Amino acid sequence: MTLNSRTELQGLYDKRVSIEISNISLFLLLGSSQILLQDSISVLYPKIPSTETLECDCGDITCDSVYWFRSISNQSKIQFLGRCNNADRVNYGAGVNEARFKFNKRGSSSFVLRIINVTEIDTGIYSCVVKEKSNMELWKAGTLLLPGVTPPTPPPKIKPKPPVKPVCSCSNEEISQDGCGSLVLWPLVGLITGLALALVCTLYYFSRE
Repeated sequence: MTLNSRTELQGLYDKRVSIEISNISLFLLLGSSQILLQDSISVLYPKIPSTETLECDCGDITCDSVYWFRSISNQSKIQFLGRCNNADRVNYGAGVNEARFKFNKRGSSSFVLRIINVTEIDTGIYSCVVKEKSNMELWKAGTLLLPGVTPPTPPPKIKPKPPVKPVCSCSNEEISQDGCGSLVLWPLVGLITGLALALVCTLYYFSRE
């Protein structure tokens, strides 16, 4: 393949990627006729400076490529960060620091974004759009990144108290209270029954003589 042919192919590829990115941007601006997954946004609190890894899972579909976006709250805009396809070929958005933002494929069904040397300016919601070969697109809810912010302390877990077994400690005055009377009544019934039986046997014995 000649140098001119390679240049032409590269130009066609870049043009195709540019069209795809424009379509994704239009999809974001006009509202999706595609699929928006109703996932809850997760929150991460990375330390400054550190490296944070965000994952985009393809789920049950066969991913052809993944587009990464960041919403910047204080500027009220969505920034296109980059695109990564199955061949680990990467295209960056305008003004994105290629030394700090790394895109690559992980395994057979997920893509990752690594942010190196995280700072406060990286605060925002990072989302991905998964594109299938059939051009079906899935928008993932994303992750809220709060660098340098102390995570909230979860409330302490309250352990349930173990059940208390009832203990009967009855005095003479409380025999008939709190169910303690039955503990004394039944032995008395047994004793009286035994005495009655002994009396009947004695009377029967003397009646024979």
